[in-house]
Amino acid sequence: MSDILVHTEAGVMTLTFNRVDKKNSITSAMYAALADALAQAKDDAAVRVVLIQGDATIFSAGNDIGDFLNQPPAGQDSPVFRFLRGIAQFPKPIVAAVCGPAVGIGTTLLFHCDLVYAGDNAAFSMPFVNLGLCPEAASSLLAPQMFGHHRAAEALLLGEPFMAEAALEVGLVNRVVPPTECNAVAQQQARKLAAKPLSALIETKRLMKGGQQAAVLARMDEEGASFGRMLREPAAREAFTAFMEKRKPDFSKV
Repeated sequence: MSDILVHTEAGVMTLTFNRVDKKNSITSAMYAALADALAQAKDDAAVRVVLIQGDATIFSAGNDIGDFLNQPPAGQDSPVFRFLRGIAQFPKPIVAAVCGPAVGIGTTLLFHCDLVYAGDNAAFSMPFVNLGLCPEAASSLLAPQMFGHHRAAEALLLGEPFMAEAALEVGLVNRVVPPTECNAVAQQQARKLAAKPLSALIETKRLMKGGQQAAVLARMDEEGASFGRMLREPAAREAFTAFMEKRKPDFSKV
């Protein structure tokens, strides 16, 4: 069975992370599947809304570290960058249902969604600095805009998890619900959107983005260049080696 399930019904394309045994960690192949699904949904008149969801216990642990180290992003045509550009430029509404941990890109992809519903067990984190890296998905631009600088600095510089109620307070999520109800609530909201005139949804989303898309894509490119450089530097090598050896990293010499 695929690690990304794609199902379209009642105008809603539902993309489900389906790798629970690996904490829904995302491989290069999964990024490719997500990018392809978004490209299809963009051009398919039968798809009016996209819903991204995981399991009641886990949204995503972020990048699959082993796969990531074996197949690091190689340029702007790599699957992860295709996915990031696709979600940033997607013209139709995107809804997300998040339960359990949402790590790294599991959190940053949410900045590009229009409605986000969280289980009360959701835990969001952007631990890039802890891996010797920098933010991605334009989160260095979008997190300060949404959270304010100080809260964004706490999330991005310390990289510590923040829970569903904190995410609600800063505007990252719309509503907090029991985990067993989260996917259903998000699906219900997605179907409400799908029943509305698509042209009005698309134009309203375009206007709400306020002409910021160029800045978002430029920041993604800037982050991507820094990320690729930092991935080859000593801090990241120490962080990933420590992760694979299941020990605490030692950054005292980097």
